[in-house]
Formats: sequence, C-alpha cells, structure tokens
Amino acid sequence: MPVEFLGMGGTNEASEVTPRSGGSFDLDYTVKLARAHEYQGWDRILFAYHSGSPDPAQVAAYVAGKTERINLVVAHRPNVAYPTLTAKTFATLDHLSGGRFEVHVITGGSSADQAAEGDFLAKDERYARTREFIQILKQAWTSSERFDFHGKHYQFEQFVSDIPPLQQPRPRISFGGSSPAAYAVGSAEADIYGLWGEPLANTKQQIETIYAGAAAAGRADRPIVQIAFRPILAPTDELAWQKAEDILGRIKAVQAGGRTPARLRPKNPENAGSQRLLEIVAQGERYDRALWTAPTGLTGGGGNSTALVGTPETVAAALLDYYDLGVRIFSARGYDVYEDAIDFGRYVIPLVREEVARREAAERRAELAS
Repeated sequence: MPVEFLGMGGTNEASEVTPRSGGSFDLDYTVKLARAHEYQGWDRILFAYHSGSPDPAQVAAYVAGKTERINLVVAHRPNVAYPTLTAKTFATLDHLSGGRFEVHVITGGSSADQAAEGDFLAKDERYARTREFIQILKQAWTSSERFDFHGKHYQFEQFVSDIPPLQQPRPRISFGGSSPAAYAVGSAEADIYGLWGEPLANTKQQIETIYAGAAAAGRADRPIVQIAFRPILAPTDELAWQKAEDILGRIKAVQAGGRTPARLRPKNPENAGSQRLLEIVAQGERYDRALWTAPTGLTGGGGNSTALVGTPETVAAALLDYYDLGVRIFSARGYDVYEDAIDFGRYVIPLVREEVARREAAERRAELAS
C-alpha cells in the first residue's frame, strides 16, 4: 500500500517550546494549520483529546468546511459517550466532511485524566471496554438490521442507525498502546495500530507482537502500522543537531517559567508506552540513523517525544528504515508546529513518496518478469 503521513491538527500554537498566548481554541490558527498540512501534501491530521480540551469532533467538523482533501482523524475516549451515540455522531461527521473522517480510539493512559471525566476503571478493564466499543462501532456502521449487544461494559437491544457512514464499508479505526492488554485489543480490532518512535530493534519487536496478535485473533489481515516522531530539520546534519540542542534549551526555558501544560510534563507515567520510552532514554540518547531521545527524558516520556534529527535526506532515509520493517503511516509533529508542518511536507514527504514509488515499481517489474 502507498505510504501515508499524519500531522497534528492543533487548536492553538502551544508546544513544549511555545507557551500558549491566548485561549485554547484559536479558530484562525486551527484553520491555518490544517490548510498548511493540506497544501504541503499530508494525508491526515489528528485532533487530539484531553479532559479539558476543545471537543475534537466539533473542531474537525469546523475544519471540514475549511478544507477540501485532507482526512480528519478524531481522537475519542470510550468513556465519554455511549457507542451507539458515537456511531451516529461520527457517521454524521463522515457526511459533513465528504468521507474524510477517521477515528482514533484512546483507552486512556492517565488515571487522573480519566477520573477528571468520571472514569475510574482500572487500565486492563479500560482496554476490555475499548474492545467492546470498537466492535459496536464496526457493527453500527455496517449493519442495516437491528442488533443486540450484551457485553460486560455495554448492553443494548435492537439498535440500528439511520445514518450509515459515507465511506464504505466504514471509516478506519486507529488505536495505540504498548501493554499486553493493548496489544491484545489493538491487534484484534484496529485497522491502524499506532506506535511511538522507538529504535528500529524495539519497533521490529512491537510489530512482530502486533502481527502475532492479529493471527491469534483469527484475522485474515493485519493492522496497518503507524509510527510517530518529532522531526528536527536543517540544511546540514550538523546544523540540525545544533537546532536540536537549541530546542532542548527552549523546552527547559518554558519548563523553568512554569508555562508547560501538565499533560506535557508527566511524572512517573502509568502508560506502558511512556515507560518504554524512558527505559530507552536510560540506555542512550542517540540510536540508529537519526533517532534522538533527549526531549523524551526532559518531558517525562509524555506522548510523541522522540525526534529524528538531520537534513531532509537523512530524516527521509530514517523513515524508510522503518518502512522496511513494515511501517506504512508516519506521524510527525514538529516543535514549531506550523512552520515544521510546512518544512516536513515540502522537503521530507516528497523524498519518501518518491522512494516508495520507486520500490513499488521495481517490485511490479520483478513480478512481471517472474
């Protein structure tokens, strides 16, 4: 399949290096950022979820009316709405966007942030609920007949939606997580399995686990693997590493001023993904061709935090190393979010697409010759 690129659909300019200057939902900035991704060749943008953030579904609906091509990925937690309502809401959004909607289901990696919205389930139970939630979404989007569901977390009878999605058979569902419970659910149910950027050897092990889980669940297919990085680009590798050190200093300055949002500076993270990243940081800061973990250590392993540092050619080559492992979707979010979305789209995405197209053409020629 062709390679895809996922960016960040932010609602304000804040990042680890830039404090927020105004409210959480800057409409002009939100549209400007979405259009920057669309104009620079990205495929998808993600609207993230946090207990206090603007509602990502409504943000995506707003952006749908301001863009033409880019797919809109809405992060959603199963605890905040019943799945039958969610199915109708998202099918409606699929129509509003002209079939450009996808959902990223978040189980929840912070008990405190879950509790902020009244969710007190233990982590493994949250994953069990997520599995039921995804199963219901799939059936609600594809069934024209009434159906019942009797699970541990959801029970209903004779539901049918009067608004099927515009996309057929249904929109894609993505998922992420690095615990045994996460692997079991995501490899069995997700269309896309999202990972955070780890060294190649670690990523290979994760992909093997996901594929084994899919086989054990009896799937005929496998989840598409997605991986996330923070790109740091410059005209030379030396300048890129100088820029990387400058970014580290900017992160420290924002932290010293007490202006970093709590979600970007977690301590003792509960989620397995962040714990894995911190273990990697403890073993070293530089890996493989261009992977850099120093920001991860500074931010406590919070979310997508490992960087790829170098020229566009170096970063593209690093991404292709992951492509060789089976990764087909690359998620990237720079520290200067708007400017980096333009630079990554302009200088890195074409290099990766060109090389993937060259490889696919060579494979087709080889098949015809055999």
